[in-house]
Amino acid sequence: MAMRASDQRESVKMALDTLRANKMRSALTILGIVIGVMTVITISSVINGLNNSVSDLVSSFGTNVLWVFRFPFIAPPTAEMLARKQLTYDDMLAISQLPHVTATSASLQYTNYQFNEGSATAKFGQRKVDNVSLEGDTPSNAQVYDKVISEGRFFTDTDQERAADVTVLGHDTERALFGPVDPIGQQVIISGRTFTVIGVFEKQKTAFGGGKNPNDSYAYFPISTFHKLHPEILDYWLSAKFDDQKNKGLVTDEIRELLRRRRKVRNNQDDNFAVFSSDSITKLWNQITGSLFLLMFGLSAVGLMVGGVGVMNIMLVSVTERTREIGVRKAIGATKGIILMQFTIEAVVLCAVGGIIGIALGSMFAFGLKLLISSEVSLMWILTAFACSCAIGLVFGIYPAYKAASLNPIEALRYE
Repeated sequence: MAMRASDQRESVKMALDTLRANKMRSALTILGIVIGVMTVITISSVINGLNNSVSDLVSSFGTNVLWVFRFPFIAPPTAEMLARKQLTYDDMLAISQLPHVTATSASLQYTNYQFNEGSATAKFGQRKVDNVSLEGDTPSNAQVYDKVISEGRFFTDTDQERAADVTVLGHDTERALFGPVDPIGQQVIISGRTFTVIGVFEKQKTAFGGGKNPNDSYAYFPISTFHKLHPEILDYWLSAKFDDQKNKGLVTDEIRELLRRRRKVRNNQDDNFAVFSSDSITKLWNQITGSLFLLMFGLSAVGLMVGGVGVMNIMLVSVTERTREIGVRKAIGATKGIILMQFTIEAVVLCAVGGIIGIALGSMFAFGLKLLISSEVSLMWILTAFACSCAIGLVFGIYPAYKAASLNPIEALRYE
């Protein structure tokens, strides 16, 4: 056993000596391994970072919240969906009476969904902000989404009943309009009408770690006030917060049953509305990242295969160059197993060095990408990439090692 350990150490030393003696050839040999491993580390880091960002964003919506609309937003609506009857404010009131529902909210929006930006202009003094989205909410909206007001307050039932000309601004809208000026109590002109600013929301999280959250460019109003601005918009978005995650399925079924009765949907007909939750967003995102994973696997597999072929080629050349050395080692007692182990370890070490370089470059690139988008290096993927690079060395190094071990010692000693 001690002899075997000694042989292993000697094989590793010889492998490193070979790398040092043929630096350029070794670098070109492991280039494919480096590229493959670097691709694995970079793409896995981006996917990991985006997954964490999306999870944080979804959790900010509230895990105990269900959304109801006339069609799902996670897929392009069909002509039949667009023709569906709109949900109403009374539907929200009916949902609020369900036993496990703790709060409900109805919302109306005036925005450009195609470009994900607003269509209104807000003015304060000489300052002006374009592309502001408008949203009308019930006072319970803050309770449903656990929204945090950084300054001032949210609107109340009294504001709703009076259709008061008040507004709560998103973070970016407030900063662009007021800068260092205290916004609370100031008058702003939005869509040609004057409103009093009563509150400002704190900055919202973004899905990809950089850029802006569109919700920060909103101006929020009591839903009755929003009707004065845009009486033509009646397409309600309903939200329902329930008491416990274990009741999610029950609450979903109760909402579906309630709305089917209210919308007079027959037993043999499909729902003409959609009830969905944060799980729907997570499921859609997992489908997207699944495709990215397949892309990562394909790109890295090509790099690793090219690297593996290069390793096999250089090891065959090495066997030819060291034929006399192999003959001498066999003549002084080296067994076929020792020669096989020596060249296999050389191939594995060669690929392991390529894997370490690829991990280092991939990690540096991933940390650089963190300045632009979410990126988080995963220890699991580092170990996986290193293991794959070593496995490539083992698989593609076996044949050259077997060829070296099978050489006839007499013929090897005669080789010129």
